[in-house]
Amino acid sequence: AALLPRPVRGLTDRLYCGRRVCYEVLGVSRQASKAEIARAYRQLARQYHPDRYRGEPAGGEGGGAQGAHEKFLLIAAAYETLKDEETRKDYDYMLDHPEEYYRHYYHYYSRRLAPKVDVTIVILVTVCAISVFQFFSWWSSYNEAINYLASVPKYRIQATEIARQQGLLNKTKEKGKNRRSKEEIREEEEEIIKDIIKNKIDIKGGYQKPKIYDILLFQILLAPFYWCKYIVWYCWWIYCFTIKGQEYGVEEKLYIIRRYMKMSQSQFDSLEDHQKETFLERQLWIRENYEVYKREQEEELKKKMAMDPRWKRYRRWMKNEGPGRLTFIDD
Repeated sequence: AALLPRPVRGLTDRLYCGRRVCYEVLGVSRQASKAEIARAYRQLARQYHPDRYRGEPAGGEGGGAQGAHEKFLLIAAAYETLKDEETRKDYDYMLDHPEEYYRHYYHYYSRRLAPKVDVTIVILVTVCAISVFQFFSWWSSYNEAINYLASVPKYRIQATEIARQQGLLNKTKEKGKNRRSKEEIREEEEEIIKDIIKNKIDIKGGYQKPKIYDILLFQILLAPFYWCKYIVWYCWWIYCFTIKGQEYGVEEKLYIIRRYMKMSQSQFDSLEDHQKETFLERQLWIRENYEVYKREQEEELKKKMAMDPRWKRYRRWMKNEGPGRLTFIDD
């Protein structure tokens, strides 16, 4: 207890004007206005500025240029403390409650180390940057999916037949002055096939066509609307199926199945239609039926892994040469 005040006094010495009172440094009262404080600071700054000081030599009482420099720094610290209303309140509180050392220490350094830029602006810029990156990343994935589908013979043949029926491929083979090279015709036909694939094939999941409302910025802006929509939908669900006891429709059954499978909406939409029909035929919206289906899928997966040559090689390696086994290799 006797040693505790010593470091505390050391902390106080480094706060604001140290052992000096900032009001006394500027020669103003505690009731002085901001204009009076600024006026006093300008007068003292002109007097003690190192470049303009023409006072006593180093041997005098004032300490010469070095003393004037230290005095100028003290004046600047006093002005920085008193010109801001919040900092001035903290300083006045310290003068009135000098015993609360650690509180003064915390407020002093929390204000000095606080970021100068508004946090809201930083968050907004970050969200915008993430949204832009997200949008262009989705476009890149979508274009990769289109390029892949254009190389698959099944979809390419279908797109080519549609293009021929619509007469799009015939337009590329023009004669006369408008005749183009084979390379240009091939590139134009490729673009036509890709456009038909974009319009005719519904790509779902992670490679679907990006929508601007799916990026992070719009999701944050529309979050209150989504929350209200979800609350209304949830109340409707409770009223229709819990209170009134109505039977589930197709959409409701698929929703329950998707929730049991712990899949997102995009993942569930990427499934084939015949898979969803199988779910409905087996009545997987009933918990007991879903548990049976889940066990069947796990058993089927185990059988496939047991018959998979790669899995057999892995198990054989784990048994004979896997981790925890020391062997000598004969050259």
